[in-house]
Amino acid sequence: MASKACWVLFAALCLAVGLYPSCYFLEASNVSGLRAMKGGELLADPAWNAAFYTHIALGGLALAIGWTQFVARLRLARPGAHRLLGKVYVGAVFLSGLAGVYVGFFATGGVIAAAGFVSLGAVWLSTTASAWWLVMRRRFEAHRLMMTYSYSVCFAAVTLRLWMPVLMHALGDFIPAYRIVAWLCWVPNLGVAYLLSRRPSRAPELAPS
Repeated sequence: MASKACWVLFAALCLAVGLYPSCYFLEASNVSGLRAMKGGELLADPAWNAAFYTHIALGGLALAIGWTQFVARLRLARPGAHRLLGKVYVGAVFLSGLAGVYVGFFATGGVIAAAGFVSLGAVWLSTTASAWWLVMRRRFEAHRLMMTYSYSVCFAAVTLRLWMPVLMHALGDFIPAYRIVAWLCWVPNLGVAYLLSRRPSRAPELAPS
């Protein structure tokens, strides 16, 4: 029961945060908050705007559908759906990841935060590309392992939102909290993915039996 409850919570977080970027397209208040944090000059840059909205929209899509790829039941019963969702995930990651790397250079918090987010984008792109390369060569176990790493950094969108209130409460200042979360939101996730990879009977599925 505990395992199933954790899985339901995991899926719910992925869906909720994955769908959250739609608020930026629907509510002016989110854009106002973004303007307060980034400044009007950056928001007036067409290249930054295109990259930002590409990153959040397709990154949200990748997060919202990616967790389904680890459901063994879907993989076995609907292999066509599994492959289709996998292609959508990979395409979304490549576009969102490239846009995210670009946006990362302008991150609030200076060089430390920028390095964290650019590194996150690079790891997301490289692990996803490796997963795609492996499945094309029918190395399915290695593919599932690399997808675990890919989705662990995709899940940074969730862990960032979990860590920020804690860091803000502890530090009382947004900028140092943001510099820390730029790394904290994804580096531990890779550690968790590694630990899961050491449990071959459970890690490849990431779902309850």
